[in-house]
Amino acid sequence: MNFNGSDNNVYQHTDHVSLVDVNNFYVSCERAFDYSLRNRPVVVLSNNDGCVVARSQEAKDLGIATGEPFFKIQRLMESHNLAVRSSNYELYGDMSARVMELLGRFGTWHEVYSIDESFIGLEGNLEQVRKTAAHIRTAIDKTIGVPVCVGVSSTKTLAKLSNHIAKHNAGLNGVCVQGLMDQQVLENILTRVPVTDVWGVGRKSGAKLASMGIETIADLKAADPLLIRKKFSVVLQRTVFELNGQRCIGPIEERADRGQVMFTRSFSSPVRTREAMEEVMSIYAQKAASRLAREGRYATLLTVTAGTSRFAQGEASFPSAQVRLPRPTRDPILLSKLAIAAMGDLMQPGTDYVRGGVILSGLSDSPGEKQLDLFDMGDEHDETEQKNVSSVVQDISARFGAKSIGLGPAGLAQSPTWTMKREHISQRYTTEWDELLEVRA
Repeated sequence: MNFNGSDNNVYQHTDHVSLVDVNNFYVSCERAFDYSLRNRPVVVLSNNDGCVVARSQEAKDLGIATGEPFFKIQRLMESHNLAVRSSNYELYGDMSARVMELLGRFGTWHEVYSIDESFIGLEGNLEQVRKTAAHIRTAIDKTIGVPVCVGVSSTKTLAKLSNHIAKHNAGLNGVCVQGLMDQQVLENILTRVPVTDVWGVGRKSGAKLASMGIETIADLKAADPLLIRKKFSVVLQRTVFELNGQRCIGPIEERADRGQVMFTRSFSSPVRTREAMEEVMSIYAQKAASRLAREGRYATLLTVTAGTSRFAQGEASFPSAQVRLPRPTRDPILLSKLAIAAMGDLMQPGTDYVRGGVILSGLSDSPGEKQLDLFDMGDEHDETEQKNVSSVVQDISARFGAKSIGLGPAGLAQSPTWTMKREHISQRYTTEWDELLEVRA
């Protein structure tokens, strides 16, 4: 059973709560298809290959930090055999979907928390749950090829903590069932782990807690819930209750970003002309429409955005415009036309834009009916033909890959000069026919 903010009763009556987390997710996705990356330091870079966003354990051991600028670690590529990859969002998104689909087969309920994390409800005694957790780990490794750790306890916060323990204790083989741990060993761990490692406690809250003498998880567990609520919030008070085994954090409510589909990027080189920005909006609108099609949803509101550099001379500018759609749609032709028209009037001559985006919101699960316009003299035959063309484009794109066909600039084989810089990109092994691995018998 998959749920999101809908059935607290099912959650409350589950025997155990588990958290399954893919280890070093981006790096693990790369290693699943490229065995040369195993047992060597690997980093994955941010948009435009700017800085490090993911690291293998070997890269962490070299002292490479998250957020480290790429140019500062380039020397390690030769001196320490460091492998570098650009962010391959197509691969990571598809691998995440595969992991989540498999996890949905386990437990009484399954709740996706992030691209690489899921909560799962498990039933049975502690030993049965340990075997189930080990089976989950083996199934994902054999079926998808990425390693996971599983933490099991009585609450979500404790399940997160159990997962943390599983990751940092090799003897547990990636599975930590807190109820099977020696209680003295557990208490020793809680007195060593900093309070900022607790789910929901950030640096700012951690510093304030430290000023009150609350520096470790054990300290927070023993804190007075009423004092914590008074000094912080009811949210942190719930964390204290959860650390003591009381379930207070139920199913995660629908997040705001589930109500919209975004395609926004920073450009590798500034966009200065109206023609170039029209390319941006056309391609981004089609990308967003493709995401809607994959999710089986339709949009009623289109928003286009652009932005100048915060470091350029003069005040930064972030123009945006909204278009209310005549009916719920995911038609790439219509969305592309409207995005181009909406952004065109916002362009300032001689201005360098360094980012842009298309946001589709007001989502629904059905296309609905077109709102009638007394002054609309449009040709229904032309509209039907446009729908047919759009349907063909979407079908070909879904079957043969995103770059197999496109409208206008999106159909060009050569990418525009402003597209995101990804000089170390790996193949999209699971989503593009011409980039599948070749197997020679």
